[in-house]
Amino acid sequence: MLRLLSFAALATLVTGAIFITSAHMQVSENESPAIPADMQEQPEELGLVHWLRDLDAGQAEAQKTGKPLLILFQEVPGCSNCTRYGNSTLSHPLIVEAIETFFVPVCIYNNKGGKDASALKTFNEPAWNNPVVRIVRTDYEDLVPRISNFSSPAQLVRGIQSTLQTTGKTIPKYLDLLLEELLAREAGLETVTFSMYCFWSGEGTFGSIPGVIETEPGFQDGKEVVKVQFNPAVVKKADLEALTQPKGIKSCAWNGGFSSDREPKYYLAQTDYKYVPMTSLQACRANSLVGKNQSPDDILSPRQISILENIRQNPKRKLKNAIGTRDLKKAWAEAT
Repeated sequence: MLRLLSFAALATLVTGAIFITSAHMQVSENESPAIPADMQEQPEELGLVHWLRDLDAGQAEAQKTGKPLLILFQEVPGCSNCTRYGNSTLSHPLIVEAIETFFVPVCIYNNKGGKDASALKTFNEPAWNNPVVRIVRTDYEDLVPRISNFSSPAQLVRGIQSTLQTTGKTIPKYLDLLLEELLAREAGLETVTFSMYCFWSGEGTFGSIPGVIETEPGFQDGKEVVKVQFNPAVVKKADLEALTQPKGIKSCAWNGGFSSDREPKYYLAQTDYKYVPMTSLQACRANSLVGKNQSPDDILSPRQISILENIRQNPKRKLKNAIGTRDLKKAWAEAT
C-alpha cells in the first residue's frame, strides 16, 4: 500500500498543473506506472513530500526561487511518533501540495552525523528527537515559531498559513478549508439529524453553513434526513435550526436508527467533480456550490483542478467515485 500511495506524490506542480515525467507516460490503462527509485527508497518517516537532503543545497534553491525553507528535523529510522507523522500529516495530499508549492522542503535526520549533525547545531535542535518543523528565511531566521506539536496536523497547516501571510502571499481557499476542518476535528464535532422533504436539497443547504464540517443524507424512522456534523465553537445547534427553519427542516429527537442514502452529495455526484478526491468539508462546500449552479473550482487546489482536467481529457478512463471517501491518500493515488 505504501508503494501505491507513493505514486500520488509523483505529481509535481508546474505552472498550476500536474505533470508526470515522460519516462512514465507510456503506460496503458491496465498497468501500474513504474515508481522512481528515489520514491521507492524514501523512508516512511518522510511521508510523500519530495525533500532535499542537504541544507546548503536547500538554501541555494531558496535563494534562487525566493521561497522560504521548510525544514523537517526527523528521526530516521524513527519511533512510532515519527512514522505516524510521516504516514499521516506528511502524506496528506493537500499538505504535501502546499509544502511543495510554497516552500523549498529540506529534511535533516536528527540521528545521523556529518552534514545532518552540522545542521542540527546550526538550528540548536536536539538529536534523537520527535519530528520538528522549522520554517525559515534563507538566512535561517524563523518566519513562524518552531512547530513541535507532531500530533496535530493543524499546527503545521497553521504555520504554512502564517508564513504566507508574513511573506505577503495570498492564502488559497483550499488551505483555509483544510485548517478549518482539522481544527474542528481536533476540538471535537457534534452531531444533529434533521428531517426534511428532500435530503438532497437539505444536504446542499447545510453544506454551505460555516461551521458545518460533514453532511450525510439518509433515512430515519421512514423519513428523509440529513446527519450534520458541526463545530460547536463556530455554530450552535439552535443556529442551524434558525438558519434552515424557513425551508421546513426540523431537528430529530435523536440520531439513532440512521441509514445512509446510496447517493450522497447528489448535486456533486451528477458531475465530473465526483471523481476528484476532496476532504469532507471541501465536498460539502462543492456540493452546495454546484447545487446553486456555481463552480467549485475556487475551493480546490491546483492539483485537484489538474486531476479534474485529466479526467475530462480521458473520458473513457475507468474511475472510482471519490465522494464520501475516508482515505484521502488512497483516493488521491487512484485518481492520479
